[in-house]
Amino acid sequence: MREATVNISNLRLRTFIGFNPEEQEKPQDVLINIEIRYRLGSGVLEDQVDAALNYKVITKRVIRHVEEGRFLLLEKLTSDVLDICREDSSVTYARVRIDKPNALRFADSVSIALEYSRSETRSLRLLEKAS
Repeated sequence: MREATVNISNLRLRTFIGFNPEEQEKPQDVLINIEIRYRLGSGVLEDQVDAALNYKVITKRVIRHVEEGRFLLLEKLTSDVLDICREDSSVTYARVRIDKPNALRFADSVSIALEYSRSETRSLRLLEKAS
């Protein structure tokens, strides 16, 4: 089985994220990085568009969900984006990292990363929580 990897790098969006009162009043920037591996259909290598994973559709769904949503926790937002990325049955692996710039006074950002693998019995793992 051949696989391809799609990387969506530094998708900059704004959303309501956090549980402090000031965070719930004003949208904040988030930076989203997505890696998706998917099984290549035979038509992809023959340049058939319908056989490829449509990353534009995935990205539009992520944008809509993030910009229209309200989230208390970065973990929840990251999990939701990961769920969107793994909906297509050809997806075998996905990893999502979301950074919240300026979340801490002396740090560039705080980030959460989650991954999904179709081959694992536990489909969702917290990879890292960094600041």
